[in-house]
Amino acid sequence: MGLFNKKNEGGLMDAIRCDQSDYLIWKWRPAGMDVNSTKKENAIRYGSSLNVKDGEVAVFVYHQKDGTQQDFIEGPYNDTIKTANFPVLASIVGLAFGGGSPFQAEVYYINQAGLIQIPFAVPYFDMFDPRVPDFPIQMAVRGSFAMAIPDCRQFVKLHRLANFEIESFKKQIKDALVKYVKAVATNIPDGSYGGAPIPVVQLERRILQVNDIVQQYVEPKLRDVYGVALKDFNISELDVDKTCDGYLKVKELTADYTAATLKTQQNINLSNMEQTNKLQMDQLAESQRIQMQNMEETLRIQREEAQFAQHQATDVNAYAAKLGVQQQNINAFAVGKQAEVGIAAAEAMGKQGAAGAGNINLGGAGGSGGGINPGAMMANMAMGQAVGMGMANMLGSSFAGASTGLGAGVMPGAMPGMTAAGMGGVPVPPPVPGASSTMYNVAVNGASTGPFSTAQLAQMAQAGQFNAQSMVWCAGMAGWAAASTVAELAGLFAPPPPAGGVPPVPPAPPSPPPVQ
Repeated sequence: MGLFNKKNEGGLMDAIRCDQSDYLIWKWRPAGMDVNSTKKENAIRYGSSLNVKDGEVAVFVYHQKDGTQQDFIEGPYNDTIKTANFPVLASIVGLAFGGGSPFQAEVYYINQAGLIQIPFAVPYFDMFDPRVPDFPIQMAVRGSFAMAIPDCRQFVKLHRLANFEIESFKKQIKDALVKYVKAVATNIPDGSYGGAPIPVVQLERRILQVNDIVQQYVEPKLRDVYGVALKDFNISELDVDKTCDGYLKVKELTADYTAATLKTQQNINLSNMEQTNKLQMDQLAESQRIQMQNMEETLRIQREEAQFAQHQATDVNAYAAKLGVQQQNINAFAVGKQAEVGIAAAEAMGKQGAAGAGNINLGGAGGSGGGINPGAMMANMAMGQAVGMGMANMLGSSFAGASTGLGAGVMPGAMPGMTAAGMGGVPVPPPVPGASSTMYNVAVNGASTGPFSTAQLAQMAQAGQFNAQSMVWCAGMAGWAAASTVAELAGLFAPPPPAGGVPPVPPAPPSPPPVQ
């Protein structure tokens, strides 16, 4: 066991931890040992304590004949080196002496949360404006960047961490960054790295745009080549040497070029504005023309419709006036026919009276039968009046039906069943002598019929077509009333005379004796 108590011979029992406050990658060495002071400087024994804070990763690098291998211990971890957290170490170190054998390893702490702010500067280099490429302009770029290690295993795979020195690593990153910045900035004026070209004399005013263009190009390069993430990139200054001949000449030439460009652009804008205004005016005129056409067409249709309606109304009025004249002619014709029938009946009666004036046969037993027959005479008169009235009513009803479009209806003053299409087989009764001239309307199935005279109503009552409950109305009545309540009509419903008819006529008195 004494073998391991010598510093130059065996491993040391030590506490492995990182006490740095601001670092990205830090290499651990035993306490009191300077860099490369001994080959055994990293001889470590099982049982040594290991402390890894949260956000840190301790990488144990073992140098073997076939290369290097690593154990990654992620924090938080605070224990001795004897657990299964060291699978590589367990495979290369035997358990002789109760696990006390020393082993050689380099221990690196990687701060995953830490950022290292590194300044950079690109010394003056030539820039060329593509409009006047014959005059170089001197420009320098200054700024800073911060980097972090997002993937420890990828970082170790790229760099192996064999005798890794952070300062050398920083120099590599800075040199690469300067190269990338210079390459991108040189080609920004002609737009080679995306976006519109930016004149050299305007780069200082477009520093934010230049910063974004450079960062988009540099960031993937550092990640893929060096395994670091560019967390913050800031170009603080684009320093153009305004005293060089190239800058002065370019500024002079581009001033005229810019003025000409602005004037051309103004002319283009003015032309575009004029064309836009003309197009808008044409569209407005076309819209107004279409609206005017629509208005004229609408007024024309309305005017034609009004004229058509007026013509229709005029035709209807003329037709109604013509119908009124025809109605008057028909009424006059009916009255004339009725008068002719009455005159014919009177003449018939006169002829009958003249034929048998001295021998009037009243139907008695002693009559010869060759005189006036009162029954026939009354029948002839009734028939004549009925025929005349029927013709008048038929003509009036037919005309009324034609003018109203209702067709053949009940004729005013006719018996139910007598229509304009024909008499219906029911003759109009003759007028009753001494009857009233009042005309009554009768309600039949909710409709008004008539008017009928009292004689006609009497015949209707005898035929069973008119009864005491029938509703009637005449001029002067306040409203419809049952026929039995009208004094003039109440007698139509009196009970019939007793059976047997009229009593026999008493015999005539004997004739007086002849005068001697």
